[in-house]
Amino acid sequence: MAMDRETLENHLKDAFPEADIILTDLAGDNDHWQAEIVSPQFAGVSRVRQHQMVYAALKGKMGGELHALALKTRAPS
Repeated sequence: MAMDRETLENHLKDAFPEADIILTDLAGDNDHWQAEIVSPQFAGVSRVRQHQMVYAALKGKMGGELHALALKTRAPS
């Protein structure tokens, strides 16, 4: 079972309530997503740690319901 946009967005908004989040369905199958997340929580945090924070927000769904997620993360300018 794939993860739909609403479910993915809800997980991300719960973890990053002040973030600007743009989701793109890369393959049109609700299974291969790109997420662009601009969050104040990422200020002063390494890119690797930012991605770890996103994966933690998905509560173990990565690789199961969510097959592929391309991440672009940064703090606001």
